[in-house]
Amino acid sequence: MAGNKNLNAAAKAKKDKFYTQLEDIENELRHYREFFVGKVVLCNCDDPFESNFFKYFAAKFNDLELRKLICTSYADSPIAGLELNLFPDGKTAYMVEVTELKDWNGDGGEDLDDVAFAIEHGIYRKQPLTGDLNYCAGDFRSAELVKLLRQADVVVTNPPFSVFREFVAQLIAYDKKFLILGNKNAITYKEIFPLIMANKLWLGYGFRGGDPCFRVPDDYESDTRFWIDENGQRWRSFGNLHWYTNIETPKRYWELDLWKEYSPEEYPRYDNYDAIEVSKTDHIPCDYFGVMGVPITFLDKYCPNQFEIVGATESEGAGFSNGLWHEDSQYRQATIGGKKVYKRLFIRRRRDD
Repeated sequence: MAGNKNLNAAAKAKKDKFYTQLEDIENELRHYREFFVGKVVLCNCDDPFESNFFKYFAAKFNDLELRKLICTSYADSPIAGLELNLFPDGKTAYMVEVTELKDWNGDGGEDLDDVAFAIEHGIYRKQPLTGDLNYCAGDFRSAELVKLLRQADVVVTNPPFSVFREFVAQLIAYDKKFLILGNKNAITYKEIFPLIMANKLWLGYGFRGGDPCFRVPDDYESDTRFWIDENGQRWRSFGNLHWYTNIETPKRYWELDLWKEYSPEEYPRYDNYDAIEVSKTDHIPCDYFGVMGVPITFLDKYCPNQFEIVGATESEGAGFSNGLWHEDSQYRQATIGGKKVYKRLFIRRRRDD
């Protein structure tokens, strides 16, 4: 049974391999510089030879004043296992640990060339991962990686989308800080939404243009947002990804400048929820303090000092309407005049007094 579990996990992992661009990582991480001072960083869904997360932290190890960087590979890593043949016995998953960055290659600088030199010459701690009876080598749920997680102060990575719920649950269970990528629709997952309501998780700064693209494996194909560049590299873009974190940032406390005034005509009530409809975040009325339904994109502008999140539509929030839903209604998805409305979060203004 464990063997089948491992095979299934490997199959899912191949579909979940989206390599984040270094530029996108730099654009987000620049906002957290002070937080990382003296921290142990774990990238536990990455491969040092492929991951731009590792490249970013390794190259900036001294600038960020990190205490330690740990990066783990996975069992089917094509570079570590096949091209480099690091572990002939088949144990291709491994970890690399960085505790200092010096001019290892003697070229007068301290950069990624020194990282590559240190890995190649065994200066950086590198050891194989074997996995256990339940999980493949390098799986974040394996006993080995849980042990590494306990050492870490913060986890920064792009976890497989198929296990996003489990990944977040583990981080919360071990009380770890994190900055990870995830689908925006995860906002309404029954495992994620309560964390957002409780202010235990929120959105980071996001992507420039809102449409990040990722390098994908050579055998990847898709009918949506997929292309092959002039060099034969395959790419896939996503318009619904965001950074999820529990690290405090100034952005989290930027308040919306509200200007529109409330009127019953412009803000109709739902047929089946005790709330008014606000179709755009920028149109939240400045003089209304009752419950409002807003698009899930509101979360990108959410300031906990200005608003309280009180629920979500039943169809999307998995039962988190908190009594706002009319139980005799035909549809759990919000409707106005019988017409269904897309996913909604329910919010309430906080009064200044």
